[in-house]
Amino acid sequence: MKPAGRIGVKEIAKMTNVSIATVDRVLHNRPGVSPATEKKIRAVIRKYNYQPNILARTLATRKTLKLAALIPAVSKETTYWQAPLDGIDEAENEIRQFGIAVEKYFFDLNDAQSFVRQARKILRNKADGVLLAPHFANDAETFSRQLADKQIPFVYINSDVPGQENLSYIGPHLYQSGYLGGQLADFIGGEKSTCLVVNISRIPDSYYYLLKKEEGFRAYFEGRNKVKILKTDIQKTDYPSIKKELTALLNTHKIDLIFVTNSRVFYVARFLEERGMEHIRLIGFDMIDRNIRHLEEGTIDFLISQKPREQAYRGILALYNKLIKGADVEKQCFMPIDIITKENYRFYTN
Repeated sequence: MKPAGRIGVKEIAKMTNVSIATVDRVLHNRPGVSPATEKKIRAVIRKYNYQPNILARTLATRKTLKLAALIPAVSKETTYWQAPLDGIDEAENEIRQFGIAVEKYFFDLNDAQSFVRQARKILRNKADGVLLAPHFANDAETFSRQLADKQIPFVYINSDVPGQENLSYIGPHLYQSGYLGGQLADFIGGEKSTCLVVNISRIPDSYYYLLKKEEGFRAYFEGRNKVKILKTDIQKTDYPSIKKELTALLNTHKIDLIFVTNSRVFYVARFLEERGMEHIRLIGFDMIDRNIRHLEEGTIDFLISQKPREQAYRGILALYNKLIKGADVEKQCFMPIDIITKENYRFYTN
């Protein structure tokens, strides 16, 4: 006969004729329980779908867990990071009742030292878990080792740093994102087209995640000698500098299609509109306001998006699941690779 309502540790102990302490050992995978008794207890847990009362457990400890989120600040250059910030806020609202606070730390996309300073603050403030966007690969690797040494679980979003002890990576498959860009370029560019890959970032250390997309893009066209691929790395991210670089390239090369590896594709769209060169096909990343405007006007053909809001939301919940519930967390969680057009963007959420 199934007990009325939700069962707890006391009910499991009574049904299996053991002490509450014995049930607790099984629930927390602690030694000291015979295999036969453990098997009996786990059978009851499965039969009645026992779920721990997380709220009661947290209140009983009277401890507030501090999570830290380290992400780029929203800037005039790109509003992309508003979506992950919204995802962090959404997750925090859901788990606040369990005694969890999320402290937000912001760094400048164009200043690696701002990342280092904020990372130091997180260590001083003794966060229990960290969500971070490892934009500067070398500095992120150093910070990751420090977190691992202190046994502080951490989750990457947006881009990954291979070989680290992160709890999880939640974000795009960078190589496959670039490969999809190649497929889209092939679809609209034609067999004998000349494609220009544009990486726009002021800090060379941040090029890792852009170059993985470029690698995927090039891989799609391997063995297709009729497609010519050029590239430019633009390290001055103000519009006049971008305009100067693109002017020099387009004055010396006939370009059919441009693939921009991040959300700053709106700068290229603006340039093409000013030059009256909207016939050049354009593919970029991320559904931010300035990109949407050029998508509506037809200057941008496709945007590739990987749910940045959901990345951050799921990242905070991964830390919650680990720290509060003791649950296993998937090491790699690749987000969907979504193709955004002017026909479907109104029905899409980040």
